[in-house]
Amino acid sequence: MKLVTIIGARPQIIKAAALSRAIKNHFSDRIQEVIVHTGQHYDDNMSQVFFDELQIPRPDYNLHVGSASHGVQTARMTEGIEALLIKEQPDFIVLYGDTNSTLAGAVAAAKIHVPIVHIEAGLRSFNKSMPEEINRIVCDHCSTLLFTPTKAGLENLKREGFSIDESGVSTLRQAQGSTTAVPTIDNPKVYHCGDIMYDNSLHFANIAEEKTDIIQRLELVGKPFILSTIHRDSNTDHHERLGAIFDALIELSKENQIVLPLHPRTAKLLKTNLSNEKQSLVFSSPNIKLIPPVSFLEMIALERHAQLVMTDSGGVQKEAYFFKKPGIILRPETEWVEIVQTGNAILADADESRIMEAWQHFKNNPPTVFPEIFGDGHAAEFMLDKIISCKVL
Repeated sequence: MKLVTIIGARPQIIKAAALSRAIKNHFSDRIQEVIVHTGQHYDDNMSQVFFDELQIPRPDYNLHVGSASHGVQTARMTEGIEALLIKEQPDFIVLYGDTNSTLAGAVAAAKIHVPIVHIEAGLRSFNKSMPEEINRIVCDHCSTLLFTPTKAGLENLKREGFSIDESGVSTLRQAQGSTTAVPTIDNPKVYHCGDIMYDNSLHFANIAEEKTDIIQRLELVGKPFILSTIHRDSNTDHHERLGAIFDALIELSKENQIVLPLHPRTAKLLKTNLSNEKQSLVFSSPNIKLIPPVSFLEMIALERHAQLVMTDSGGVQKEAYFFKKPGIILRPETEWVEIVQTGNAILADADESRIMEAWQHFKNNPPTVFPEIFGDGHAAEFMLDKIISCKVL
């Protein structure tokens, strides 16, 4: 069986590591994987370093689309992916998450009838002003096999009309003229499988301690610190929101050490969307460590040693939970509702007062119970087994 895997952004590269590792270790005699990098993330710190340290197979193709507007970038990727699918003739295309690479792969494959596997299906923020929400909805409704990491994702798909019975099991209609029901784009199969990033976090946790010295380099050994990431354009591109977040960071830095790996877009927009006064306070503060983007292993090390995580990243929200750290979410909503429902994360949006209230809450009431809601660490193997077992028209 041939799979074409589409990756383009940092989180997809990391997720692909789990699938490629499972193919190599358990399915190498039954699955051939062709990896296509769209080039959506092209900076070495946001792309190449992850191939190197996670030992991901080098992409068979790179579309080199680079940065552009949503429409231009997606169009370029759609054109390139379509040509490669025609050339490779895969049994499935594998798409991750909700980026423009995901959307382009879904449109290209659906139009020429290549069955789609969507990993991280069913997630919803219920905020269609987010480009990611549009991307994930379109991909889900173009897919033949949908793998959702959470029970909430399963319920979201059920509400949108996917055939899922009361026990939470996806069902298939009998195909006309066939003796067995088979999954198709019109008759898809849905599985609740656990989170592929949990697979990776478990696999790489100890490796990260051995292969990175970032805690030592930043002089954080034995010291409590807050880890923060800010990259979402709804925050970086609006000076009021970015200013409010940094007002909170400046206030927190009076008594806390803060580590902030800077996404390239955030680094650029700090100079235009923060006032000169706030820039001066941020850049001169001895307790705010602004550092370049970090590798996945470095990020794991930071998450494991942090006291608390503040982020607008969906992936980092989860990783904080994996490592039993409280989270402050710098968005008005989250697709990972379970981590809020368990009391281990708080939605604070870009609101200084809410951020400070969340900090005080976790400072006074650090969470101690983190229910196992993201599977058993073997999601990739489960998915590949189901892909092989599905006869596709």
